[in-house]
Amino acid sequence: MATPRDVPSRDVYMDLEKRFARMYLIRDAATLLEWDASTFMPDGGAQARADQMATLRVIRHELLTDAAMGERLASAEACADLDEWERANLREMRREWIHATAVPAALVEARSQAVSACEMRWRTARRANDFAGLRPLLEEVVRLTREMAAAKSQSLGVSPYDALLDEWEPGGRAADIDRVFGAIESFLPSLVERVLAHQARRPAPDAPRGPFAADRQLELAHRLMRAMGFDFAHGRLDVSAHPFCAGIPEDVRITTRWDESDLENGLFSVIHETGHALYERGLPERWRRQPVGQARGMSTHESQSLLWEMQVARSPELVSWLAPLAREIFGGEGPAWDAEAMLGRVLRVERSLIRVDADEVTYPLHVILRYRLERALIAGDLTIADLPGAFDDGMHELLGVRPPNVCDGALQDIHWPAGMFGYFPTYTLGALTAAQLYAAALEANPSIPASLARGDAKPLTSWLVPNVHALGALPSAPEILVRATGRPLDPEVFRRHLERRYLG
Repeated sequence: MATPRDVPSRDVYMDLEKRFARMYLIRDAATLLEWDASTFMPDGGAQARADQMATLRVIRHELLTDAAMGERLASAEACADLDEWERANLREMRREWIHATAVPAALVEARSQAVSACEMRWRTARRANDFAGLRPLLEEVVRLTREMAAAKSQSLGVSPYDALLDEWEPGGRAADIDRVFGAIESFLPSLVERVLAHQARRPAPDAPRGPFAADRQLELAHRLMRAMGFDFAHGRLDVSAHPFCAGIPEDVRITTRWDESDLENGLFSVIHETGHALYERGLPERWRRQPVGQARGMSTHESQSLLWEMQVARSPELVSWLAPLAREIFGGEGPAWDAEAMLGRVLRVERSLIRVDADEVTYPLHVILRYRLERALIAGDLTIADLPGAFDDGMHELLGVRPPNVCDGALQDIHWPAGMFGYFPTYTLGALTAAQLYAAALEANPSIPASLARGDAKPLTSWLVPNVHALGALPSAPEILVRATGRPLDPEVFRRHLERRYLG
């Protein structure tokens, strides 16, 4: 039987494409099972689903860590006639292989089981304000995550936390995040004070009176999603305990949660998740089941959701189209339904408890807190038992509020129960990236605001697709930003955006 050394290297590369396509099909199936577990699966199916997920992850891991995979990669890398996309694909294949071979299959299975159990328990623990019930499961997730991080750190030659960060943000390092977050902290606390003082000089905006029926909120969300360019032939919107975007580019699943006392809460979650979905749909079709065709890390992914949620949906132009639509659907009367009142509400800044509901001025402080805490957890400097108190103290220090209960404190996010350590910093990196990308889009096409006022997002998506979405993982995240905006990530762009919007 021919070995990889006996086969021409280009043939080896094409064989690698076939192998990775199989792995991505397995991943896609797992993704849809995860979505179902968060939406429609009955609680009694939790253990069976955990077994299914663990099995699929182990199968994928075994395929990726096949004994001959390293030799195949080396043979393909010696091929001289690969084009730019194929060579980048090969680079990303090796990156995935390095991550996978660092972790034994038994650890992959054990951690998958622990994550599934912990995530399911979190859903009931949060509703019951029961940290004690979640604690042993979360301790097991953290223990196994530390073990995985230690293994990966040796293979990657980075710190354990950087090894986890690299899963979500390829090439991302805590030292770089520290510099960016340090720059934010140098101006943001005082800016929050100035914005709150400026805001206090104006009357609070009127708010329409609820209840706002969930079915009408859904109708409004569907109208808005279509205006943004969401294709319901390739996706759907459902309800879950925590809003998220999952699925695959051909079948994107997004969720939200409705609050019948708040008109904008669920709607803005929909906008955020639709931004993720549009990015997934815009990824290069030729490479959808290859590493190079995937999103270029979570800071880029979050930049797309936050560009829509923060930059676009809070603009006077989009609100001028959205407010009359909301009035029509809900049959609203009075000034609270005017665009001016809606704009005032969505630009309202406050020291809030819940990250997903936070305004764009205070939002980075929520993320900085979680970044500090998860680094301490992985380093072993913070125990799960001490997490609720550390969370509450950090909220008081950074945001000037103290959670009244653990539901609004350390239990509010799904990320740690789901094993997603290293993800949180990408939210703020994404917010900064979004501000920079949107400024570049407006410079390239000054007609974008006027089109948004008509409910037409095509001029904006026509810029985003070639400059971000269609690039997949061909360039690095910093390279995408430089190509699109002409400069590396600059916190000053974000600062100027906030000052114009909230102090102008």
